[in-house]
Amino acid sequence: MAVVAPAHGAASEEEALILDVVRQIVADKVAPRAAEIDASGEFPWDVQKVFAENGLLGVPFPAEYGGVGGSFLTYVKVVEEVAKACAASSLIVAVQELGTLPIMIAGNHEQKQRYLPKLASGEYTAAYALTEAGSGSDAAGSMRCRAERKGDKWILNGTKIWITQGSIADVIAVFAVSDPSKGPGGISAFIVEKNFPGFKVGKVEKKMGIRGSPTVELIFDECEVPAENLLGEEGTGFKTAMKVLDKSRPGIAAQALGIAQGALDFATRYAQERIAFGKPIGQQQGIGFMLADMKVEVESARLLLYEAARKCDENAADVTLWAALCKLKAGDVAMKVTTDAVQILGGFGYSTEYPVERMMRDAKITQIYEGTQQIQRLVISRALVGKWKPPSTNGAG
Repeated sequence: MAVVAPAHGAASEEEALILDVVRQIVADKVAPRAAEIDASGEFPWDVQKVFAENGLLGVPFPAEYGGVGGSFLTYVKVVEEVAKACAASSLIVAVQELGTLPIMIAGNHEQKQRYLPKLASGEYTAAYALTEAGSGSDAAGSMRCRAERKGDKWILNGTKIWITQGSIADVIAVFAVSDPSKGPGGISAFIVEKNFPGFKVGKVEKKMGIRGSPTVELIFDECEVPAENLLGEEGTGFKTAMKVLDKSRPGIAAQALGIAQGALDFATRYAQERIAFGKPIGQQQGIGFMLADMKVEVESARLLLYEAARKCDENAADVTLWAALCKLKAGDVAMKVTTDAVQILGGFGYSTEYPVERMMRDAKITQIYEGTQQIQRLVISRALVGKWKPPSTNGAG
């Protein structure tokens, strides 16, 4: 049942095949486990194994490095399908892509040969370490993790927080300040392996949602990174990080869309079956109109996401704008639709016996990570009116 690389000119046919495989896996292996994954808070290695065995982790990876060579549009559809049943499981696919993007974007051929085949196959898992305690939305100006060159090694010192799947990752893309005098131009990127001396996992966060996806603190204490594991040129790390966000934000939008669609599907079925005042509640105008509004919002988010994914495939000049647009819309839709789904189910919606309360808890994070909704609005507004620069005061009195 493993997916295969698409033949030239047969993208739509191959995409349909891939999505058929995904839907079958979700129905057989993911959906039955979703509630248990949430309740236990344990990473679902069984689901990761099934994804790896069927080639799903390699969908967005180049075929020359062992991936499927699928389009970015196909990739977001895969994430969406998984997220309909289990948001935490969708991160297995999304974070594998996120943690690998810096290598695909800035890695040299030797680095790609060394890491991409094992990441595409699922032998290695990946993570992305940018955020720090005082450096979230202001990653460029407040980063404190330091990197110092010593001989044939870089020595990393500092801490990263909120790192998705950082405790299970074999390979982590880490961003650190290599020259504090240069601002964003002094940030460099590194490939860190979990067995490097001086690397360890710290606090594991307890979260309201996506509980089956570990979110952790990473500690670098004189961590030794071989010089050849510098990604790109020294000082280009921040540019790499921003390029990553152009493709990781649509991945989160896909997760948000999947959560919203899953909640809408469940609420619709419930409204067709639940009888009140002598007929299904979906026939009551109050509920019917809620479902109609939910459908409009979900389809609006889908159109924005798929267009953003096409922009990614085309390397369009305005991809940053579209990544922000789809992430903003889909995250807000996920929160609104899941909240309404809980309302439609009434008391049952508030019970863990039904999945919509989990979907509502999972939805919230899509408005926060990979850039908050406020940051997305900042990106969009700057694309429209530009970034304001204070006037020069040279010689002014």
